[in-house]
Amino acid sequence: MTTIHPVILCGGSGTRLWPVSSAALPKPFLPLVSDETLFEQAVRRVAQDDRFAPPMVVAGAAHADMIIQQLHDAPGARLVIEPGAKNTAPAIALAAALLPADAVMLVCPSDHHIADAAAFRAAAFAAAELARDDYLVSFGIAPDRPETGYGYLQRGEALAQGFAIRRFVEKPELARAQEYLASGEYSWNGGIFAFRAGHLLAELAAHRPDMARLVAQAVAGGRNDGARFYPAPAPFAAIAGESIDYAVMENTARAAMVPAAMGWSDIGSWAALADALTDGADAAGNVTRGAADLDGCSGVLAITDSLRISAVGLTDVCIIVSGGEVLVTTREGAQRVGKLPGATNQ
Repeated sequence: MTTIHPVILCGGSGTRLWPVSSAALPKPFLPLVSDETLFEQAVRRVAQDDRFAPPMVVAGAAHADMIIQQLHDAPGARLVIEPGAKNTAPAIALAAALLPADAVMLVCPSDHHIADAAAFRAAAFAAAELARDDYLVSFGIAPDRPETGYGYLQRGEALAQGFAIRRFVEKPELARAQEYLASGEYSWNGGIFAFRAGHLLAELAAHRPDMARLVAQAVAGGRNDGARFYPAPAPFAAIAGESIDYAVMENTARAAMVPAAMGWSDIGSWAALADALTDGADAAGNVTRGAADLDGCSGVLAITDSLRISAVGLTDVCIIVSGGEVLVTTREGAQRVGKLPGATNQ
């Protein structure tokens, strides 16, 4: 079995989970679904299994100490400190440049929830086999609703461990999402990837040569400080940031996917968190944390760290009280929370 090198990406501030998530304490480092933080869950999914190498974490300097604390002395873990936020393609390329060319890397966001860790690992092993054959592999999440907030992958020809990707689709309108769900040909793009490090860098050089050159310079001029690696800031600052999907995945002729039914959620909004917490819901689908009294409500998420929440006759509403701030949104409006002044002016 190929050893898999987990690469855990820590970026962003999770503004759609304002007021709980903030720039100082963003979504990955919060215990949103269980007593563990989402980052701790991401590390644990690949821990205590000798088929996985120690994790490499890519993050900004502001959260480095928090990451070290939540790694809980994981043996062999490495932390790559990005000089600036440049989206996922440069972050992944940094990790690839620090690994042996033949290393199979498994790129995982630090802020997703996966209910079935065994299914996740099974998909990772299937993806690793495809990556060894120089496919660039996405996890295709089995859709259970016509979601308009995710990108989609259309399956192509069958491969030994998955499928070729026929095309990538941006976030669709509802009618199109309903068509995708009914067809059975589409999966959600889960933002989890497997690559052979050297092949990923070769593809990056083919499609984004300037980015590949500047990442190589940043690594060559970088320095180690114990378990931390600091890329050279000047070449990294010159990179035009871009997602791995746009930079590589949508351009390569070797894009593949493995289907994964693993209870996945990106916890990308309060509505998504409510869905992830349904096991703790009451008979009317309400989920509460803290002092909350609900009368005649259904599908309500009520979370408070201080003041009591009292609500009557509400349906599909999220009410959040945290740090002296109060948020009230419909489930439908939850995607727009990150645009509120309180979320953007932290």
